[in-house]
Amino acid sequence: PCPRAPLALAAPGSEGLFMVNGPPSFTESAVFQRDSGRNCKAVAFSKDGSLFAWCNGEKVNIVNVTSAGLLRSFDLPKVVCLEFSPKNNILATWQAYSAAKDGTAGAPNLQLYDVKTGKCLKSFIQKKMQNWCPCWADDESICARNVNNEVHFFENNNFNTIANKLHLQKVNDFVLSPGAQPTKVAVYVPGSKGAPSFVRLYQYPNFGGPQSALANKSFFKADKVTMLWNKKATAVLVIASTDVDKTGASYYGEQTLHYIATNGESAIVQLPKNGPIYDVVWNPNSVEFCAVYGFMPAKATVFNLKCDPVFDFGTGPRNAAYYSPHGHILVLAGFGNLRGQMEVWDVKNYKLISKPVASDSTYFAWCPDGEHIVTATCAPRLRVSNGYKIWHYTGSVLHNYEVPSNEEMWQVSWQPFLDGVFPVKAVKYQAVPSELPSAEPKPAQAYRPPALRNKPVTSSKLHEDEPPQNMKPQSGSSEKPLSKTALKNQKKHEAKKAAKQEAKADCSQESTQSSASQNTPRSAVPVVTSGDPEIDKKIKNLKKKLKAIEQLKEQAAAGKQLEKNQVLLRFVQFTCVLCQGLQDLKIPLYILFCL
Repeated sequence: PCPRAPLALAAPGSEGLFMVNGPPSFTESAVFQRDSGRNCKAVAFSKDGSLFAWCNGEKVNIVNVTSAGLLRSFDLPKVVCLEFSPKNNILATWQAYSAAKDGTAGAPNLQLYDVKTGKCLKSFIQKKMQNWCPCWADDESICARNVNNEVHFFENNNFNTIANKLHLQKVNDFVLSPGAQPTKVAVYVPGSKGAPSFVRLYQYPNFGGPQSALANKSFFKADKVTMLWNKKATAVLVIASTDVDKTGASYYGEQTLHYIATNGESAIVQLPKNGPIYDVVWNPNSVEFCAVYGFMPAKATVFNLKCDPVFDFGTGPRNAAYYSPHGHILVLAGFGNLRGQMEVWDVKNYKLISKPVASDSTYFAWCPDGEHIVTATCAPRLRVSNGYKIWHYTGSVLHNYEVPSNEEMWQVSWQPFLDGVFPVKAVKYQAVPSELPSAEPKPAQAYRPPALRNKPVTSSKLHEDEPPQNMKPQSGSSEKPLSKTALKNQKKHEAKKAAKQEAKADCSQESTQSSASQNTPRSAVPVVTSGDPEIDKKIKNLKKKLKAIEQLKEQAAAGKQLEKNQVLLRFVQFTCVLCQGLQDLKIPLYILFCL
């Protein structure tokens, strides 16, 4: 049976913290009592959505979402980050680190609490907010932290004993694989002293040297990387980026996309358009991924596990991609410095469903039911017009909440659910009915000066958008999609072929003109030959020079103002022709003028 509608949203802001019931009611939850504190900035749902924790500037509270019963309360007023472990056994909290006044080490600022007993299991010093939270395997059999350029592993939530260590030169980052055992680890080591950076995949606990690695991929041009496991833990996508693009082509540095599989295969993903890589996301089916890349208007392409393009969405104003929880719908969107245009695609048929616009949005998320979407405008990214909208993917706005002008909203979060709770539904193309008016904005018209306002509009584009195209080989053909180099070579070959055809056409046109001139003897020019091939060759060169002189004469007759050097050149060339014809070739004067 389909579960009840989720308590859709937790929305902390300057008005306090409240929850809203999910589709179709969208009313404020009567179960969760609103917290009116103005400092509710840290909130977190558990992975299965059954627990909810928040800090209101005085305490950290944990409640059961269904009954809203208070489970635990911790006296931690300065907490700014919260996270549950996958099985809800542990709550991790982090607050800003501060050293002691005498210069010695400060108090531990990362705490791990047992949710059932409320006991603090372990405290660590974690100075940086980036990657503050320990990483757990989905069954909590393993927990890992990056400590002083090495990864420490704990087993079965026993944090008093380090069960294993992964020590390389300088481990900068790591990511645990999702899913069941055996757990795999992707680690990144930045390059130094001319050595390349590399990413290696290991299977826990086999860390005994380079030979024990499942896969290895090295590359230059990497100041930082983002590693993305697919859901089945069979492959990792690595976005390697530099802070500065030495070619000067991009203000945001340079990015490359790499693919690494646990079977040892690795490749660089060839992207047909140059420019930044804005977003890369795995389809939940783990067999394809989508990349948004290239200078604006950006391209978006779906690739398979061989890194071959499957479908190209063409170009458009976009910088993000979001697969639905079931992987059957893909949203391409342009947020941030773009206008908030979205394209909703049916992934199975690669058919466009809708094109809604969510202006000024700073946040996007799919509802766990795979049917609804939330877009929000939150502070501090934007401090005006804060609020959120809940959409159906067919483009209908079902609910709109606007924060009062003097208030702010900091975050919006859907209540999570485990996989399989919501069944996959057939894709709809007709917009679902809504009580709210259409969100389609009026098309903005370009400014026209008064002198042009009563005249026809002439459209002018800075660029032509590329249309979507299916990159899969047609059924019955064994052709594989061409690589970037092969496409370039094919274009060169086609250009050469076209040039040859044009040359043949010109030759045939000249031959028809010459045959026509032969058929009209009155206008025909007698062909003069000397009998000596060398002299005939020089006569041909003289003809070319005389033709150039004639072209200058025609331009002058047509009223074109010739440069002084062109007039002088015409005189000099004509003089040289006379001298060359009379002296070098010993051609009679009447023959020269016949030329």
